[in-house]
Amino acid sequence: MTAATDSTLFPRVPDSADAVLEGLDPEQREVATALHGPVCVLAGAGTGKTRAITHRIAYGVRAGILPPASVLAVTFTNRAAGEMRGRLRQLGATGVQARTFHSAALRQLQFFWPRAVGGELPQLLERKVQVVAEAAARCRVRLDRNELRDVTSEIEWAKVTQTVPEDYPAAVAKSSREAPRDPAETSRIYGLYEQMKRERSVIDFEDVLLLTVGVLQDRPDIADTVRGQYQHFVVDEYQDVSPLQQRLLELWLGDRDSLCVVGDASQTIYSFTGATPDHLLNFRARYPRATVVKLVRDYRSTPQVVHLANGLLSQARGRAAEHRLELVSQRDPGPDPAYAEYVDEPAEAEGTARRIRELIDAGVPASGIAVLYRINAQSEVYEQALADAGVPYQLRGAERFFERPEVREAGVALRGAARAGGNDSLLDDAVDLPSQVRAVLATKGWTPEPPSGSGAVRDRWESLAALVRLAGDFAAARGEATLRDLVAELDERANAQHAPTVEGVTLASLHAAKGLEWDAVFLVGLTEGVMPITYAKTDEQIEEERRLLYVGVTRARRVLTLSWALARSPGGRAGRRPSRFLDGLRPGSAAVGARARGGGGGIERGAVRPRTRKPRGPARCRVCGRTMTDPGELKLMRCEDCPSDLDEALFERLRDWRAEQARELGQPPYCVFTDKTLLAIAENVPGDDAALARISGVGSRKLERFGADVLALCAGEQLGEEAVTET
Repeated sequence: MTAATDSTLFPRVPDSADAVLEGLDPEQREVATALHGPVCVLAGAGTGKTRAITHRIAYGVRAGILPPASVLAVTFTNRAAGEMRGRLRQLGATGVQARTFHSAALRQLQFFWPRAVGGELPQLLERKVQVVAEAAARCRVRLDRNELRDVTSEIEWAKVTQTVPEDYPAAVAKSSREAPRDPAETSRIYGLYEQMKRERSVIDFEDVLLLTVGVLQDRPDIADTVRGQYQHFVVDEYQDVSPLQQRLLELWLGDRDSLCVVGDASQTIYSFTGATPDHLLNFRARYPRATVVKLVRDYRSTPQVVHLANGLLSQARGRAAEHRLELVSQRDPGPDPAYAEYVDEPAEAEGTARRIRELIDAGVPASGIAVLYRINAQSEVYEQALADAGVPYQLRGAERFFERPEVREAGVALRGAARAGGNDSLLDDAVDLPSQVRAVLATKGWTPEPPSGSGAVRDRWESLAALVRLAGDFAAARGEATLRDLVAELDERANAQHAPTVEGVTLASLHAAKGLEWDAVFLVGLTEGVMPITYAKTDEQIEEERRLLYVGVTRARRVLTLSWALARSPGGRAGRRPSRFLDGLRPGSAAVGARARGGGGGIERGAVRPRTRKPRGPARCRVCGRTMTDPGELKLMRCEDCPSDLDEALFERLRDWRAEQARELGQPPYCVFTDKTLLAIAENVPGDDAALARISGVGSRKLERFGADVLALCAGEQLGEEAVTET
């Protein structure tokens, strides 16, 4: 059987309802033909769930059982909704609404607001961060950029869990949520934020759902109108619904049960936004007669990748783990997952870029490769390493393809050429559709060969090159297609957010990678404190981190590499160890319950057991006392904009001494101490080993190696040539 997730770029529309079912495996076919009553699809990663539910909708529409206008399919991202609309269009099921929860709710709210409330709907606040910052300032709370993001996220969580400001502290305590700030303080900011929105007559993203729920609850006549429009519902990624989204779904349904939900509890990774798998896991209890179908045939990944994914989940605990699906690969065997250990993060990035360069040289397209990390801050070192290796890349979560300026300009140019037809001199030498497109886009910056290097020029070229490739594929599939046909196709894709592939390695966080797949995946930075993240404390938080890694593993079709670095920066203490989630899975590691000590599998080079450390409280500025989170501020032990008591003469002596040390060692100066560390030393002027060791960037190894010199300089002593520290 052909892999269920495979499809040509421009497939022929099935000529009948039965033709829609062709190529489905038995379980997918069962989903597609289960058109009555509640249906729950438990679908593992790579098992073709989107294929199954879109074919279900298309089969119902083509068979005359589901009127297209009566179907509402909802998911969580514009990309996923766009993909669903694109697939339904290819299956001949036009007229079906496929939207995000917010998009569907906003349309209903805009339509019914004049009738339910009167007047126009308040303006939608695109970004709430600025208003949150103003609310914090009015509360006399100073927030840096990271703290502002944390408070904003807490407000969003409170709203999707239907928690009002005064109840927020109690809700945090009840949920065992690890609040980033004092809940009482966040509650005050939240309350003032809501007040400021009312004063300005604006609503935010979460208000769209809250207000729609309020209208449907308070106005039975409007609820009846909505239910008269939509009789059949499909919910994708059902493990990610929040209590507020579930309430909206219940109001859409009323007392009916024509509902199909699809999800995988093992891919629940958004609990910080209020998502919970409970609705998926409790579906059978709410609907005892529901049809439940399990999809476990994995068409995406090789048996080797699937084996690792299953092994990762076999160690999981908790309710979601009790409902895990054991995947069965349907692909031919491939290489075993590779594990790589590096001395520091730059070395890890360079090694990853080198391996990616080898894959591209061997014929793997750059667009088929991804580097996935736990937090976005990890991307910079990989951006630099890939640029140095001459490898094009794209950051996931950046601007949507069809909203890029160069793509809009290209669309205008192609549309103009299509209207002009044979009267456009640009097309005089163009013999077919692809050559016409190349001729038009050449005026916008496209060239047969890509520009050297990276940056904005390369990004622009990659966008235009994606359109050129799309034109070639379109012409190959539709031999008689004209430039006008291609423009219509681009318009359809823009409306569906069905973007062509940009030729570049994808850099993305594990969260942003959900729902995507690549031929080769590099999971990087897999150390304790990063995976699981250091602030994951409770058992459930740790298990969500495990599920996040599972999502990363299951993004790989064939090649999978997992790596970690023993130190953060060159010359740093090699005190890190690989993620606990790899225990018992990577070569040479002990099984769960016994930590890996290294020495096996050819990769455990110099693994170091971490020292037991006493838990530390929040770091506070030594000048104003504010809690600090920025790494640079932590090094200085003060806020960037707080007064500095820098001893400039000492700082210059330290810089001269560092330069001499670097020459002696044959290393860059930052391998001795970074500028931030020297600034912190010159501001604090430590008088003994203990005070020096408290400064960030002065580890035990550097204290032993350089401590005597630094303390002597701080004491005003002169160092002779004989005082150069031994290497």
